[in-house]
Amino acid sequence: MDCKKIGELILRLRREKELTQQLADALHVSNKTVSKWECGRGCPDVSLWEPLSSLLGADLRELMQGELRPNCPDVGKLDRTRFYVCPVCSNLLTSTSHASVSCCGRQLPPLVPAEPPEPLTVSEAEVEDELYITVEHPMEKEHYLLFAAWVKDDRVWLSRLYPEQSPAFRMPQMGGGGSLCLYCVRHGLVKYEMNTLRRSRR
Repeated sequence: MDCKKIGELILRLRREKELTQQLADALHVSNKTVSKWECGRGCPDVSLWEPLSSLLGADLRELMQGELRPNCPDVGKLDRTRFYVCPVCSNLLTSTSHASVSCCGRQLPPLVPAEPPEPLTVSEAEVEDELYITVEHPMEKEHYLLFAAWVKDDRVWLSRLYPEQSPAFRMPQMGGGGSLCLYCVRHGLVKYEMNTLRRSRR
């Protein structure tokens, strides 16, 4: 560990949070100990890293490396939205560009669209001012669709699905184009262009 880099980062983050005595008190250490870290004359004890990162609002791994790496600026195009699913709790997370995302103590990679073992039949019907999407897909406890998302350059619509529920959902009509993303817990993410879906009227 580079104690000098880590100390400089702790000092910068502490000042950003406007923490003085509060940081030492929360960690149950003395101000002299915090000052020692910030001067690069030592690093926090292993038991203090997690509460320290929480108090400073910093990623634990990057704090231990002494450097916060900025992501590329968000250019505002939501069609670059990335989806993440925690393998432990099935929590669904998103980011609008490259990001460091974690859940249940695990770093999560973004989902990458893949080809399903068998092509899914997805149908679209107009119902009043909405679209009714149906998917021919099992909805069993070990094999079901976890979520559906419609993504366009300036909008994202998201629906969470559950086992034993019908693999169908309503979504607002928000203009043509965009992509429909479906995530199967067994086979992963599949993406369809909206203008290729089979359409009917009701």
